[in-house]
Amino acid sequence: MCMATALALIFTGCKNRSGNGGAAAQPEQDAAEPAIADTLAAQKVVEALPEEPVFDIVTSMGTIKVRLYKDTPRHRDNFAKLAVGGFYDQVKFHRVIKDFMIQGGDPNSRNDADLDSWGQGGPGYNLPAEMRDESGAPLHRHKRGALAAARRGDMANPFKESSGSQFYLVQNPDACIHLDGEYTVFGETVAGFNVIDRIAESETDRYDRPTPPVFILSIRPDKEMNKNPEKTSE
Repeated sequence: MCMATALALIFTGCKNRSGNGGAAAQPEQDAAEPAIADTLAAQKVVEALPEEPVFDIVTSMGTIKVRLYKDTPRHRDNFAKLAVGGFYDQVKFHRVIKDFMIQGGDPNSRNDADLDSWGQGGPGYNLPAEMRDESGAPLHRHKRGALAAARRGDMANPFKESSGSQFYLVQNPDACIHLDGEYTVFGETVAGFNVIDRIAESETDRYDRPTPPVFILSIRPDKEMNKNPEKTSE
């Protein structure tokens, strides 16, 4: 199955499809809390969050709410820090494959003049894998709406370290079974599954880039759900 390599940061041509070449979508103004540029201030916000915080991924197609897992603390804290600091604001979902997953989080995707660099960017570091328990079993499965970290392929990345910022959301778990225990799953969708489907249905070019583009307007803590950490999905 060619999708086995589709989540690597440097992709081989897994699936060729031609898009509609439509005009670029214009992102709306971000109505979320402003980004916190000060590192110490952002860290305080992150430290005040519950053990399994909920974040709103506000996209140009709707909002996806994700809960981060406490048993993947490196990925949880890193995602929270980047989100609060505005790292993800105005990046795009740069790789979308219907009936598989949607991927974003690359700062290079802001640059329309260098499309070849999309999928290769990040904050300048990787994260150690957090994908198996002490027995060697996968900590979490690639269920529908699973939030997981993208990474480079095994040949260039034998320890399977995660990208410092790129992530994907599972649309179809049946197409992702082979990824269990191979990529770090560090959260799950609690609301907005229909938005994942909507994005996955986007027309794409032969490099699986949505046309017109789909923006991540912001990612911020969900104040209401984080005040009530026992609250289940909406």
